[in-house]
This record gives sequence, C-alpha cells and structure tokens, in this order.
Amino acid sequence: MTQGEAIRGQDDAYLNIDHITKVYSTPTGSVRALEETTIKQRPGEFLSIVGPSGCGKSTLLMIAAGLSAPSTGAVIAGGKTITAPRTDIGIVFQSHVLLEWRTVLGNVMLQAEAHKIEKSEGERRARALLKSVGLEGFEDKYPHELSGGMRQRVSICRALVHEPKHLLMDEPFGALDALTRDQMILDMQKICRERAMSVLLITHSVSEAVFLSDRVIVMTPRPGKIDRVLEIDLPRPRRLIDRESPEFNRYNREILEMFLARGVLRE
Repeated sequence: MTQGEAIRGQDDAYLNIDHITKVYSTPTGSVRALEETTIKQRPGEFLSIVGPSGCGKSTLLMIAAGLSAPSTGAVIAGGKTITAPRTDIGIVFQSHVLLEWRTVLGNVMLQAEAHKIEKSEGERRARALLKSVGLEGFEDKYPHELSGGMRQRVSICRALVHEPKHLLMDEPFGALDALTRDQMILDMQKICRERAMSVLLITHSVSEAVFLSDRVIVMTPRPGKIDRVLEIDLPRPRRLIDRESPEFNRYNREILEMFLARGVLRE
C-alpha cells in the first residue's frame, strides 16, 4: 500500500501530520531529518512506525507531540493546529524518567496533579492502573526498589492517569530483557483494548510493531520518508504464540524485505 492509498478517505483522522519536513541547523551545515511526510491516524487506531536509526522516527513523534516544530507543514490533532506542547496526550519514552524521591503512587500522580484532577479521583485512577499492570502492593515503593520493567510500567501508568485521547510512545520497551518485553507488550495490548485512545508507537522491533498494530508505517533511511504502509489484518486479542503463525510471519517478512531492498539490512 502506498502512502496516498493509506490516507485516502481518512478525513475523520484524529491526528493529521500534513506534509511536514524537518531540517536541523548544525555548525557544519543543515541536516535534513525528514522528507515531506503525511500521516493520518484514525481515532482509536494503534499505529506503529518502524525504520532504521537516524531516519527521523523520534523527530516525527516529537513534532506530533508539539514538542518540536516542523520546518514546513502542519500537525492537526482533534481538529486543532498544534503550535505548542499538547495537553491531550500521554507520552512514554525509552527511559522511565521517574522521580527518585517520589513513591510509585506519587510518580503516577504527577500527571493527575499537572491536570488538576481532584486528589481522591487521581488516586483512584492511579491505583486502578497500577493494579492493571501487576503493581498492586507496590504503591509505596521507590523507583530504586523496582526492576526496569516495573519502572517502565509505572511510567506508562503515569502517562495514562489523566485519560488522554492519544498515547505517544518512543521505544518504550527497548531497554528491557526479552521476557519482560513480552509481558509489557501483552500489558500494552490489554490497556489499549480497555481504552478508546489512539496510540502512536516508535520502535525498531518489526515483531513488536506487527503484534500491537492496526497499521505499520515503514520508513526509509535518512532523510526519512514513508516507504510503505501495511494494514495488519490479524484477529485480536493477539497471543504470543501467534508470532509463529504463517500470517504473522508474512508481515514480518514483507517489512524485512523492504529493509533489505533499501540496504538497511545486508545478508
């Protein structure tokens, strides 16, 4: 599927990244991080972006979040042009960025406080989220008392406590061991099933993108642009064993063949 085919007929998109580019100025000259890129994300859609290091994936997410301005083009979310950091989102980075002097519950409550949610309601939401990711009973622990996977679960709960319409994630599972990563992927699938929100995931993992997504955008090497968009037509909920199915492996193979064709991978 081409980029044009992927966005046609999606005028009801919650997120519209409209013909954006990004050029950075450096002491040695300009660096073009993103070629002209257009993405429309449907309400409630799980959309992943995969591509090689340096292709502009994280830059794209920062622009979508309103944390970085595009050089040209515009970002529209919920019908509004984004010109400042967005308040309708939750955002999760590869590093958990927890405050070491705050408890687990206190870290999750940061977003509730920032959004001026009444304290008892904020705590109710925070405790329910922590329970949903297996952290009930850890509310009074501090970050240094948790494993890496547990800390990342806390950061996801913090991103969700204000019930955002849009969740943005930049390699949130990249630093985790394989078993913890698998559990986090299952947790993420469950969380997304329970909430009517759009999710934009940046990842290097082809398997992770296919497992979680409704669509996967594949990007070229820098300057990044959209190579292909794949609709992932697999039933939900998905199980880890489904990664062994012929259908799942067909999507994996199609993306890997794109990387081979572009020289991102070499055999």
